[in-house]
Amino acid sequence: MRRRNAALVVVVLIAVLAVYSYYELTATTNEGSSTLSTSISSVSSATSTTSSLTSTITSTTSSITVASTTVSSQSTTGGNWTTYHADDARVGYEDVASISSVGLSWTSAMLDGAVYAEPLVLGDSVFIATENNSVYSLDAQTGTVNWKTNLGAPVPGNALQCGDIDPSGITGTPVVDTSSDVIFVVAFSDLHHFLYGLDLQTGAIVSNRSAEPPNFVVTAQQQRSALSLSDGIVYIPYGGLAGDCGAYHGWVVGLTANGTGTMVVYQVPSQRESGIWAPSGAAIGSSGTLYISDGNGASDTKFDLGDSVIGLTPTLEETGFFAPSNWLQLNEGDGDLGSVGPSIVGPDTLFQIGKQGVGYLLKSSRLGGIGGQLFSGSVCNGGYGGTAQDESLLFVPCTNGLFALQLGSSSFGTRWHSTSFFAGPPIVTGSVVWTVDTSSSVLYGYDVSSGAQLYSFQLGPVVHFCTPSAGDGSVFVAENDVVQAFGLTFG
Repeated sequence: MRRRNAALVVVVLIAVLAVYSYYELTATTNEGSSTLSTSISSVSSATSTTSSLTSTITSTTSSITVASTTVSSQSTTGGNWTTYHADDARVGYEDVASISSVGLSWTSAMLDGAVYAEPLVLGDSVFIATENNSVYSLDAQTGTVNWKTNLGAPVPGNALQCGDIDPSGITGTPVVDTSSDVIFVVAFSDLHHFLYGLDLQTGAIVSNRSAEPPNFVVTAQQQRSALSLSDGIVYIPYGGLAGDCGAYHGWVVGLTANGTGTMVVYQVPSQRESGIWAPSGAAIGSSGTLYISDGNGASDTKFDLGDSVIGLTPTLEETGFFAPSNWLQLNEGDGDLGSVGPSIVGPDTLFQIGKQGVGYLLKSSRLGGIGGQLFSGSVCNGGYGGTAQDESLLFVPCTNGLFALQLGSSSFGTRWHSTSFFAGPPIVTGSVVWTVDTSSSVLYGYDVSSGAQLYSFQLGPVVHFCTPSAGDGSVFVAENDVVQAFGLTFG
């Protein structure tokens, strides 16, 4: 009898170890996939079956269950999306397992204003900013409100010299500082722009500072471009309002995240205009260099850095610039080179496209001055917003569809393009690239390699340059004053 009992214990222990090994292998090779969910169920079932045998076995299988829960949380979360298009380079890519299906998971309750900023994701929370100067934390799995913080009454449209957003509150995409658990956001209230820091867990205001540089014509400026965070400094770009009214300029302001030190400022040295307004904002290289692009300047005689890509040090000192040879034509025709923010596409390579639809490859360490591109070529009828990238494929949002460019070492060519529509800035989740048709309010998902349409979902009304985000096993889209989550099934 003792031998039989001993043999039984050995068999049970072997079975438990086999389950544990299977789980570990599955969690490693199928992270974020439906196979992982199946293995977790198997482990839980094994725990239940063996719990009555011995306390030692129960303890072992219980520890496996706890471990599996932790892995499940990490794998469904995927990559956090804490800044515009996920990282400082504005790549807009989340590495996930193969997607087998996609469906609507939830629609939030109505928010208190229009949403122009991209949703941000950290763990199981989605952060939304509205033109009513409110920031929301939503549960990523259900859409319920965790907290809401209002930062003051927004500015009515008739208080500004021109513009097409009314009222005007939070427009640029915020940025999350994971080192301090704070989300930074610029709110427009009482005719002034303020940089707020909010606690991620509670929404409590932990900091509040002026975000306006000296000699700033506030009624002619707009904070539309996304914020960036690098080496403890929050960077805030400014451009003009729709209509190009007043004495506005392109600005970048830098404020430390911890509230110490003084503001650093860069102003595009144009006589007027040259706003930095593309939704993607500045791209930041590994060395800390910022790359910005601006719109047309007012000069019709002297080049003054309108329609340019400009490099800046972390303290916002100019390091170089690029401008197309036809900068004067672009100035005269409102042909903003900076309708899309720069994209870092290689260790020493940038991509830039503007309203004219001509793409440029630039050497980031030496931008090249006027006409100094590495390569240029016609891409589409005009680019707006921000790009996304999957290795050597770059996805460009255009007025006549989404274009996939195959990047070479010193050139590019079109791999595929969608049907014609006004494409919002794309993102990529694994093998699917997502974009919103901002004219008909449809979310499309395409195969990254072939361009085959895989998914389409009718949305409610969306704002200009609407862009999705991804995380926690979902794609999130803001539709004017609600948010929808589309769950990804893996396998």
